[in-house]
Parts: sequence; structure tokens; C-alpha cells
Amino acid sequence: MAQTWKCSGLRWVSGRPVLAWDGGRRSELVRGKRVAFGVVEGGERVCAGARGNPCPVRAVVPGRSTGGRCDTCGRLDRAHSVAADTVADDPRPYHVYLAWFGPGMVKVGITAVERGSARLLEQGAVCFSWLGAGPLMAARRAEELLRAALGVPDRIPYGAKRAVRSALPEAEGERAAEIAELHARAVRLPQWPESLAREPFRAVDHIGAFGLGGVPGAVGEVSELAAGGRVSGELVAAAGPDLHLAVAGAGAGTRAVVVLDTRLMAGWELVAATGEAGGTEGAGEVTFPVRRFKAAAGPLQDGLF
Repeated sequence: MAQTWKCSGLRWVSGRPVLAWDGGRRSELVRGKRVAFGVVEGGERVCAGARGNPCPVRAVVPGRSTGGRCDTCGRLDRAHSVAADTVADDPRPYHVYLAWFGPGMVKVGITAVERGSARLLEQGAVCFSWLGAGPLMAARRAEELLRAALGVPDRIPYGAKRAVRSALPEAEGERAAEIAELHARAVRLPQWPESLAREPFRAVDHIGAFGLGGVPGAVGEVSELAAGGRVSGELVAAAGPDLHLAVAGAGAGTRAVVVLDTRLMAGWELVAATGEAGGTEGAGEVTFPVRRFKAAAGPLQDGLF
């Protein structure tokens, strides 16, 4: 029987993407190398559990779920989470940031100062700037202030982020323009929390870290994994939890880029892809369902998508 693996997510370690596996093993993702795996025939996707503990009932979860957890484990996982706003007594200092994901897509958020920019890489922020630093509750008040006074959201769906990556401005200054304008307005707000120190504007651009510069835009995204399916393609970029993979295109010798959200991998038993699709030769393929981006142009090969 082939060895199976279970993915526990994509991590950004020292600014580089790494796939983590149950049991502690990690696989560094290198652009230009092939990513190839299959889902065990007849397998089911089992709940990933909560906070390092397995699901007590091994609940089966839908293939399209990016959380990969049953309702009970999902609630337990959020029960002590800064991101879910269920923690109010964390003594660590926090950064407030403005993050830009594409034209018209700016959000405000917070992250522990000790984490540096890891949270921004995990979210797929194309560029960002710190806005302030201070106690957790002051950072939370600043978040709410920007939502109320400037209309800046604190969440942007991953689907919206990945759909615009193929049309990002080429100039770094253009990518930073929206957060520069919002930063200037935010630090002048009279209701700014007294215990939150303002930070000067300094745009940090992640195009290089993600590998998005000069690569073909993605034409679609894997919508779900399924038993017996497989994917094989060259890694051309990685942003947030997403892998941008070059696979066979519609014409002979052509390639197209599709996005795989690695959160969809959690809970499945995975095996190394075999045959031509999983080897080091060939253009690669995706046999999982792929949802085409509305802005994508040109024909797709129906047999692959």
C-alpha cells in the first residue's frame, strides 16, 4: 500500500512557503519545481480537529470547506482566538496594519508585534504598512475606528483576493497608493486611541516574496478536492495559502495557471502522484473541479477542467 500523508496547512517560515504535514514533517515549496499529489481512491475528508486535538467523532466534512472542520471543532478552534475576537487579556503588544490585495481591496487588521510580517504573508497581502502599535484592546479600538470613520473593512474573502492577482499594477508605487492615502487619513483621526503609538508610513511589497512578478495570470481556481483525483503542475507563485500551478493548456504545448488553496488539502489522505501526471516530465494536469475566474480570457481545455 502506498504511503499516505495528511496536510496540516501552508506556513510562511522566514518569508518562504512551507507545507506542513501531520507528524511534524515539512516540505519547502520552491518555485520552478513540480507539485504533484493525488487523493486516495474511495477516501473521505475527515475533520482536522481543533487546537492540536483530533476530532472525537472523525466527522466527514465537505470538499469545498476551506476550514476543514466540523461545526463543533470549528467552534472550539475559535474559542480562544485573537482573530475571532474571543481574547481580550493578551498582554503582548500588537501592530495595527493596512493591507492591500488589489485595486479597491484594502483592509485593516492586527497582529502580534513578535510575529512580524508573517500574518500579512499568510493572508496574501500584496503590500502593507504598519499603522500603529500598542496594547491589544487599543489595537482593537483602532480597527473599529477605521471601519466606522473611513469604511475600511477588516476582512476580504480569499476568493476575491486571488481573482485580481492577474491584473495587479506593475509599478510598486501604484500598488502602495491606496494604503498611503488611507494611512495619512487614519493617523489624523481625532479619536485615535491614546495608548496606541502611531507608526510612519512605510510600504512593504510582497510581489517578490510571492513570485508574482512576470508570471502568467491564473485562469481559475480548484474548487474542491475529491477521492481519486490528482494534481500535477509547476509551482510558479505562492501567495497566502494559495499555490499557483502551471498545468496543460487548451492547445498542444500550451500551459495555463490555476490556483490551489492548500486549505482544501486538510483532512484528505494524500499520496504521491504516479504516472506521467505525477512525474517530472509533461505539462501537468488537474483532475479536480476548477472554477474559472470571470475575467480570464481564452479557451480552456474541457477535459482538464
